[in-house]
Amino acid sequence: MRQKKPTKRQHMQIQWHDIVRSDSDIPAKSAPLKEKTSLVGRVGSMMLACGTSAWRVRAAMNKISRTLSISTNIDVGLTTIHFTCIEDGKHYSQTIALPTTGVNTDKLMDMEMFIESFGEKASEISVEKIHEILDKIDSHKPTRKAWQLGLSAGVACFAFTFLLGGGLIEMICALIGAGIGNFIRKLMLERKLSLLVNVALSVLASCLSYVLSISLIELIFNLPPTHHAGYICAMLFIIPGFPLITGGIDLAKLDLRSGIERITYAILIIGTATLVGWVTAMTVHFNPADFEALNINLPLKIALQIVMSFVGVFGFSMMFNSPVKMAVTAGAIGTICNVLRLALIEAFAIPLGVSAFIGAFLAGILASIIKRNVGYPRISLTIPSIVIMVPGMFMYKAVYYFGLYDLSTGADWLTKAILIVVALPLGLVFARFCTDRDYRHCS
Repeated sequence: MRQKKPTKRQHMQIQWHDIVRSDSDIPAKSAPLKEKTSLVGRVGSMMLACGTSAWRVRAAMNKISRTLSISTNIDVGLTTIHFTCIEDGKHYSQTIALPTTGVNTDKLMDMEMFIESFGEKASEISVEKIHEILDKIDSHKPTRKAWQLGLSAGVACFAFTFLLGGGLIEMICALIGAGIGNFIRKLMLERKLSLLVNVALSVLASCLSYVLSISLIELIFNLPPTHHAGYICAMLFIIPGFPLITGGIDLAKLDLRSGIERITYAILIIGTATLVGWVTAMTVHFNPADFEALNINLPLKIALQIVMSFVGVFGFSMMFNSPVKMAVTAGAIGTICNVLRLALIEAFAIPLGVSAFIGAFLAGILASIIKRNVGYPRISLTIPSIVIMVPGMFMYKAVYYFGLYDLSTGADWLTKAILIVVALPLGLVFARFCTDRDYRHCS
């Protein structure tokens, strides 16, 4: 039988240990420039692979460089880093390219702890030993299995559906659709399938799962076809909250290359997902009508908003591989901020964009306080807590109506979506300006 040839890597791995002398016991601070550069580059690439912003990647690389008594100029993109290290008139440049991007908040916390303790390590052990420590951190792959990530997405979209106005039937079907969709997405990620194929197939699976489950429920209980709007909620797990928001943060810090690349990446995912959802809806004759009004009193509604905000943020945080305690913390922050945002909209008629800004600003302030006392990375708390505010339904409706050539309605939904998407990172940026002296300066 003819054996299948293994797929060759398009992005070849860097053999970090080949750059350094394995028999050297010289402390890292006294190592040659080439070996110091390998540490700076590896730390930067590992931080970038965790999904954090360009500013945070540069800050980490700068801290390593200063500890090693070298100067470094750095240019960060979505998946690439170009940098030059300089010492005593000599310079050494490297380009590092990652095969893809992703989010891993657990590894990000490990990296921040490593960077905080790097000064002590650099004075005592060799570059080779430090690379061995980084090997251990790098070997910590996402711990959750495909079914766990599917369940996390399903739970998050279950809660999301209620917050968007859906009832119990829509919530259950959204849980099924999102759970199956993210389960399939994880399996395809493990097989290294390309981005757009992954997005298209996982969204198709989630939409079809919602259609089949809602059709079965309507058939069994003889219900009228009034629960179709929830199929949008079944695909909201695919909305790329991390790159969308970190892209806005990078633009605010004039990291234009990284910001534009991250926003472009997010638009690719959103565009593919909404187009697949639209084609599926046209095929099965679903339309994004408004949810039927829920007949519940105000105290119960507020109580459910509190519960569902926590559940939604907790689910999204678990999707990002956060430890349970970190996910609970993000859930608590998200609950406070999202309930406040909903109250501003419903009780005081505050515009959507302004409400989103206030919610994100409060999330940033709370995350900074927790960062000082607990040590969790801010971004691991802020982005999961405001992902639930990202207007995925508005984006889908914009594409849906554009597809029907109803340009005015589509433009109305798109405008609402853009205002909220712009407001969310701005809220985090201003919160960081208020709480981080280093961040508020450009030098």
